[in-house]
Order: sequence, then C-alpha cells, then structure tokens
Amino acid sequence: MKRILVIDDDQDILEIFNIIFQDAGYNVVVSNHSETAEHIYEIGPDLVILDIRIAGSDKNGGQICTEIKEKFKNVQLPVVLVSGEADISSIASQCGADGFIRKPFDIGALLHRITDILGEP
Repeated sequence: MKRILVIDDDQDILEIFNIIFQDAGYNVVVSNHSETAEHIYEIGPDLVILDIRIAGSDKNGGQICTEIKEKFKNVQLPVVLVSGEADISSIASQCGADGFIRKPFDIGALLHRITDILGEP
C-alpha cells in the first residue's frame, strides 16, 4: 500500500486529507509541524503533500520542498504543494515540486492529481 505524508498546520485540513486518502486506499501519515520533514527516512512516504504556510515554522513549504528534493535527489519522492496562495505555481516551480493543488480543492480533482503522480494505492 502506498504511503502519503501530509504536512499542514490546519488540523481540519489534515483530517480531510486523512479521510480522503484512506477511503481511496492509501496509507496516510499526517503531521501539523514542519519538523516532520526531517524524519522522512523513518516515515518512508511514496509522496509528500506540503502546505506552503505552516504556522509556527521558521521555514515555508517552498523551503521545505527544496530541502526534501536536495536530500532525495537520487530517489523518486514526489512533493505536491497545497495552498490558496496566488503564486503557488511559481513557488512549486522554484522549489522543484512535482505539482500543486489550490485550496479550496475539489476532492475528485485532488484524487485524480495524486493518482496521476503516485498511481493506484
């Protein structure tokens, strides 16, 4: 079963992602703090979904994405950014993200995008 790591500071969003992805058949790990990105080796995700703005973090999602991409440059670990920011496509491009999802999102479109990147659970 493929594992998705979701990092977002909004507990409601984390719960929504958890329900959506578990119902679709994925294994889901959710976290509300950016330090989780430092433990990716232990978590072993097949995909990381990362909010751009993480309250209480000294790094934004773009910076965390860049760090993940640098650490895992020899491994295929897709990162998808999630945000309501107007410039999310630019941020995703700059940090090397594999895609982005705008908030608010359509559940069907979200699952389609994740399946395109990750494949079936």
